[in-house]
Parts: sequence; structure tokens; C-alpha cells
Amino acid sequence: MDRNGDGLIQEDEYIAELTGGSPDSPEPPWVAEEREQFRKGRDQDGDGQLNRAEVAMWVRPPSGDWAEVEAAHLIHHADGDKDGQLTRAEILAQWQLFVGSRATNYGEDLERPHDEL
Repeated sequence: MDRNGDGLIQEDEYIAELTGGSPDSPEPPWVAEEREQFRKGRDQDGDGQLNRAEVAMWVRPPSGDWAEVEAAHLIHHADGDKDGQLTRAEILAQWQLFVGSRATNYGEDLERPHDEL
């Protein structure tokens, strides 16, 4: 993510990595939520960039239950009607989010039938 090689991840570098584009590319609508997450969640000292400690907290949060943290993340981002439950349509609408998630074994679990889905 550190495109300029300064050892830090600036907000634009973070967003460019998530969108797969350059910092000058038009932003999809969901990017505003990711910017908010960067500013209020990941950038703990508020300096506009992520240092090594902040990246470590992001990659390996202190919670002992990574599955709960990941599930909350997926529901937060995929629950379109904000009812606290995910429908098949909501999951399919956010399939890229789920394919990249450790909670779905990086998409492999989505290939198997599940009653809860």
C-alpha cells in the first residue's frame, strides 16, 4: 500500500489500494465509508497516515475473537437495509468483500451450500 515508499500509508494510498485504481481515479460511492473508517478507526493518532503500530492494530486487532470482529465488519459493510442480518442478495451484492474475507476462508466457504445463507 505504501506507494511513495515513506514507510507510512496515507489515506489516498489506502483508498487507491482498496479501489484498485490510482489516487486520481473517480471513487465509487462506498469509498466515503472507507475514508471514515480510515480517519476514525485506523488512524488512531489522527495524523492522516498509518504508521507501523496502527497497521499492526488493523491487521491483528487486540480482540481475542477474530471471527467476531470479522463478522461484525462484514455485516457492517454488507447489510444494506441495516437490519442486522444478511440476505443472500446482500451477500451477492458485496461478493468481493466476502471473497477477500478470512471469515469465508477467502471465498472458498461461499462455494459450499449453507442453510444459514
